[in-house]
Amino acid sequence: MTYILYGDKGSGAFSAEAVLAEAGAQYEFEIVSLDRNEQREPAFLAINPSGKLPALRLPEGEIVTESLAILLTLADHFPNARLLPPQGGAARTQAYRWLAFMASEIYPMVEISDYPERFVTNGDAEALRQKARERIRERLLIVERMCDGPWFMASGFSIIDIYAAMFSRWRGSIGKDWLAEGHIPKLTALAAAVSQRRAIAPVWARHFGS
Repeated sequence: MTYILYGDKGSGAFSAEAVLAEAGAQYEFEIVSLDRNEQREPAFLAINPSGKLPALRLPEGEIVTESLAILLTLADHFPNARLLPPQGGAARTQAYRWLAFMASEIYPMVEISDYPERFVTNGDAEALRQKARERIRERLLIVERMCDGPWFMASGFSIIDIYAAMFSRWRGSIGKDWLAEGHIPKLTALAAAVSQRRAIAPVWARHFGS
């Protein structure tokens, strides 16, 4: 039973691949190059009409899109991997809360920061980029304050850590100088811990290097 993950290195596909690896799933990674705009080609649009990465084909053939939906689906498929706190408890509720926060409050701003020209016709694309970066930074600081350390949840490692680590690593979206100033030390330490997990380490290296 093989999962097929469609994505590009350094993209949101990292979170899905990291979860697949952590769960010990059999999977294939099919590159859809953002640099070559392959996400807009008919072959990928047949998989995900929105042209967004990542997308996951389940072993039974069903397609799942939206990174958060993919992570939650995989957590359901691999309950023994304990990718989320126990169902029905307060910790699971908070896990959903902060996963949804990052998916709705940070992820949309990443596209604007990376591709501001998509959102303006005759306006100032660079000014829009800076506004998006400010929003990302503000939201990351909220996540930073809520991080218990060494993992986000006091209950231990979960998919929230993978998700938060990914966002904290997108230097181009956030601004390298801001990150270098050390505004999110807890998230930086969390990302380092995620990168060193035995199953995730090779995935991290492929997507982000050292």
